[in-house]
Amino acid sequence: MLETPLLDTVSVPADMRRFQPEQLRQLADELRAEMIDAVSVTGGHLGAGLGVVELTVALHHLFDTPRDTLIWDVGHQAYPHKILTGRRNRIRTLRQGGGLSGFTKREESEYDPFGAAHTSTSISSALGFAVARDLKGEAGHVVAVIGDGAMSAGMAYEAMNNAGALGKRLIVILNDNDMSIAPPVGAMSAHLAKLLSGKAYLSLRDHGRQLTKRFGKRIDKTVTRAIEHARGYLTGGTLFDQLGFYYVGPVDGHNLDHLLPVLRNVRDAGQGPILVHVVTQKGKGYAPAEASADKYHGVVKFNVLTGAQEKPPSNAPSYTKVFANALVKEASADDKIVAITAAMPSGTGLDLFAKTHPSRFFDVGIAEQHGVTFAAGLACQGFKPFCAIYSTFLQRAYDQIAHDVALQKLPVRFALDRAGLVGADGPTHAGAFDTAYLGCLPGFVLMAAGDEAELVHMVATARAHDEGPIAFRYPRGDGMGVEMPEVGVPLEIGRGRIVKEGTRVALLSYGTRLAECLRAAEALDAHGLSTTVADARFAKPLDRALIRRLARNHEALITVEEGSVGGFGSFVLHALADDGLFENGLKVKTLHLPDLFQDHDTQPRMYAQAGLDADAIAATAISLCRPGGAVLRAAGANGLRLLPSHHAGTAALHGAST
Repeated sequence: MLETPLLDTVSVPADMRRFQPEQLRQLADELRAEMIDAVSVTGGHLGAGLGVVELTVALHHLFDTPRDTLIWDVGHQAYPHKILTGRRNRIRTLRQGGGLSGFTKREESEYDPFGAAHTSTSISSALGFAVARDLKGEAGHVVAVIGDGAMSAGMAYEAMNNAGALGKRLIVILNDNDMSIAPPVGAMSAHLAKLLSGKAYLSLRDHGRQLTKRFGKRIDKTVTRAIEHARGYLTGGTLFDQLGFYYVGPVDGHNLDHLLPVLRNVRDAGQGPILVHVVTQKGKGYAPAEASADKYHGVVKFNVLTGAQEKPPSNAPSYTKVFANALVKEASADDKIVAITAAMPSGTGLDLFAKTHPSRFFDVGIAEQHGVTFAAGLACQGFKPFCAIYSTFLQRAYDQIAHDVALQKLPVRFALDRAGLVGADGPTHAGAFDTAYLGCLPGFVLMAAGDEAELVHMVATARAHDEGPIAFRYPRGDGMGVEMPEVGVPLEIGRGRIVKEGTRVALLSYGTRLAECLRAAEALDAHGLSTTVADARFAKPLDRALIRRLARNHEALITVEEGSVGGFGSFVLHALADDGLFENGLKVKTLHLPDLFQDHDTQPRMYAQAGLDADAIAATAISLCRPGGAVLRAAGANGLRLLPSHHAGTAALHGAST
C-alpha cells in the first residue's frame, strides 16, 4: 500500500509542528512538486517561490502562525505559504477570476497579516506589528522575510534604522537569492551561525553589557564593542550591526539541518531586532527554472516535463517592445538620450536598449525615488532622460516627481508601462491613477497612445519636448496590429485627431480604448446613431478646439479612458464648464475605471466589468440619446441586440444580475 503523502496530512501549519526533520525534508519535496504543478496550470511567479520552499516549511514548523506574525515582502514568493495555510484546495485558482491572489492579501487568510505586492514594505509593517504587540502587552513573534533585491530600496533601511533605535523584538529574514551579499556558504558558516545565535553567546553578550553599565557608558561601549569585534573576526562585521540589528548568517536556506537550529535559537533569543541572512537559489528543484531564473520569475502556463511555456500567438508586437524599439532608434540619432529603469529592464523592454547603448542605460534597482531625482540631475546637464517605470510603481516616487522635476520644470520623460488594467496581477499592479496624480502638477504634458503606431510618435514627441516634464502611457499586452511607421514623427503638443466622422454621438477616447470606441461606433451607426470617434492623444494640455467642435456638433459627448476618476474625463468636464458648452443641452458622460480596487481577472473581463468595452460604451450612448429606452447588449456571435436599459459594467462589479 502506498503511503499517504505528508502534504495531504497538512491542512494548516499546526499539523506539521510535530514532524521530525526527515519528515520536513519530505514535506518540502512534496510542496515543491505541488507548486510546480499548480503554476504550470495557472501561470504566475515561479522562481522566487521555489527558492523559499525549505524556508517556508521551517518558519511554519518553528513559529506559531498565525499567532506569531509572518510577513512576506512583495508576496510573489508566497505560493508555498498559501499551500501550507489552508489554501491548497484553491491553489489552482491562483490569479484567475474569483480565485486566489498572486500576492499576500489580508482578506484572503488570517495567515496573511499584511497585504503586499509592491516591494520593500515588510520591515516597516513588521515593526508596526511589533510595537503594537508591546503596547497591548501581548506575547508573540514578528517575522519579516525580505529579498536581497528588495533591500536595494531605501525604505528597507529607513525601517531598519527605526527598528534598531527602538530595540523591539523583531526578526528579519534576509532571503539572498542572488549571492549578491553572501560569501561562500558551508558547514563552517552554518556552525558559526548556530553558535552565535545560541543562548550561551547571547547571554554572555547581555551579561557583559549589564556588568559594564555599572562602570559608566564609556566602559560599556568599549567592552560591548570588543565582544562584537571578536564576533566580527569570525563572521564579518555588517551594516546591519551598525543599524542596531544582531546579524546571524549566512545560512544555507535549502539545508534544514542548518536552517532549523539557527531559526530555533533566534526564536528563543527573546531580545531586540535580529537579522538572519539566508542564502537560497531561485528556481531551486526545477531544472528549467534553475537554468534560467529570470525567464521563470514570471511565467504563463507551461509544460512541467519540458518547461516550455504556452504563449499564445500574436500578429502584433507588444506595446512594451514597440516603445523599446522606438527609443533605441531615437537614441541612435541622439546621443543625449539616456534610459533609466528601477529593477525592471526586461519588464519595461529596456534590456533591448541596454544591448545597443549600454553606456546610456541605468538600472537603479528598486529605487524609484532615486531614479526620478537621478533623471532630474541628468536633465539639468542637458541630457534627455527617459524613465521607464510601470504606472503603479511610479506612485512610489510622487514627491520626487513634484518637487525635483515639475517644480523645476525639468524635461524628464516618463514612459508609463502597464497603464490601465493588467489582468492577473490585480489591483496592486493596475496603472489606474497616473493621469490624475500627474495631471494636477503644473507644467506636465500628458499623452496616451491610441495604438502602437501612435506610441512610436509619442516617443519621438517626448524626445523633442524640452520645455518641462512629459509622460506617455501605454498598456500591458499586444498592440492592435496597425501599420507601423518607419520612424516616429513628433506630434503637435495638445492636438488630438478625428478618427471617424459622425453627427449625433461623439466618443472622445484617451488611450487604447480607442479600438473599443470604434467597435461601439459601428454598432451605433447600425442602429441609427451616427457616431464620431476622436483620439484625444493629450490629457494635458487638452485640445480645447477639438472639444468645442465635438460639443457643438453632437447631441452627446462621451469620454473614455483606462484611468481612475479625477483623470482625463474630469479635465474635459472642466473645459466644457469653462467654455459654457453645457448651455446648449449637451449630454455628457465620462467613462473611466470604477472608484474601487478591482480584483484580478483577465483583461477583457475586467474591462467589461468596468463598463469600458464596446458593448458598455454603446449602451451608454443609447441611454443618453434615448432616455428610458433600450440599450445595446452583447449577444454572442450574432453581434449586438437591444435589451432593457441597465449598466452591465457597474452591475457586474457589485454582483448584480444583468
